[in-house]
Amino acid sequence: QTTSSALKGAIQLGITHTVGSLSTKPERDVLMQDFYVVESIFFPSEGSNLTPGHHYNDFRFKTYAPVAFRYFRELFGIRPDDYLYSLCSEPLIELSNSGASGSLFYVSSDDEFIIKTVQHKEAEFLQKLLPGYYMNLNQNPRTLLPKFYGLYCVQAGGKNIRIVVMNNLLPRSVKMHLKYDLKGSTYKRRASQKEREKDFPTYKDLDFMQDIPDGLFLDSDMYNALCKTLQRDCLVLQSFKIMDYSLLVAIHNIDLAQREHVMADGTSQTDTRRPAAQRALYSTAMESIQGEARHGGTIETDDQLGGIPARNARGERLLLYIGIIDVLQSYRFVKKLEHSWKALVHDGDTVSVHRPSFYAERFQRFMCTTAFKKIPLKASPSKKSRSGTAVPRRS
Repeated sequence: QTTSSALKGAIQLGITHTVGSLSTKPERDVLMQDFYVVESIFFPSEGSNLTPGHHYNDFRFKTYAPVAFRYFRELFGIRPDDYLYSLCSEPLIELSNSGASGSLFYVSSDDEFIIKTVQHKEAEFLQKLLPGYYMNLNQNPRTLLPKFYGLYCVQAGGKNIRIVVMNNLLPRSVKMHLKYDLKGSTYKRRASQKEREKDFPTYKDLDFMQDIPDGLFLDSDMYNALCKTLQRDCLVLQSFKIMDYSLLVAIHNIDLAQREHVMADGTSQTDTRRPAAQRALYSTAMESIQGEARHGGTIETDDQLGGIPARNARGERLLLYIGIIDVLQSYRFVKKLEHSWKALVHDGDTVSVHRPSFYAERFQRFMCTTAFKKIPLKASPSKKSRSGTAVPRRS
């Protein structure tokens, strides 16, 4: 129960120190042993010749695989000074909506990064994944897998608090109207009553099938790019024996947002303040799936704010923000047990915990047949003309 402000302060002091001390080390290739290095530094409250004084209790700060993570940050175009500025120049913002895991989430004040507390097992698992993760990113920096920028541990008062720094999937500058956590499983996959009472609930597979029975329609290039990326990412997860991951899908409804805007102030003044674009490369949903095909297609893509343009069955324009989450749950003995027990009681195929290969296949099938669909070709001319008439109105 470290107080939140002390934890946030310790994280910022620690990251400032570790990134600063890294900058004095020359650039070089990542070696195998870099994945297993752990650097540790003590921060007494009165300060030391290496560390500044501070108002918190004494703590120790550990940095895992600093050279490897420096490489990942570089790959995503994050310069050390930007990383420091984003995370340490202003107080971190605590997000109230913590996940089912009970993790704490903080977001940097510029919306670039999420800091999430992870359990010991998850941190250990991430360390084991690093060499494979490195290999995967080298071949394919465009991925919907989480982008890990750093793994740290704050030790204070006999407690270890491990944190991971990741890309922020949901920019706060864009209002999300709906949010789903999809696994491609239907067994008990409905948001609880408690979840529904939240301001911004996370719904699940059965809710999705009920709310959006026709699925979300994407331009065919976009659909192909998305399914290809999902297929590649699932293969990687399967090779690590990972499962129980989800696709987080948040939906911003452009047409609904405009109507809400009109209702709010009686005029159709659109907000001219454009949110700052995210600086990290490939960090938006759009960049994660798209390689070459940047433009063209049946959906106008002038104003994406990083989201993937889509439509619902009513033809409303949407922006989708998506990413694969919860990949640090490895399919260990506990999960195997859980599955065999559930399979005895229910039909094993609908249960969310499964063999990694089965899980990956079911996950992809659900995403590319139920959740996302291609815009039917014959409808595109009328869609085009509809959106064509909408342009002057919007300007």
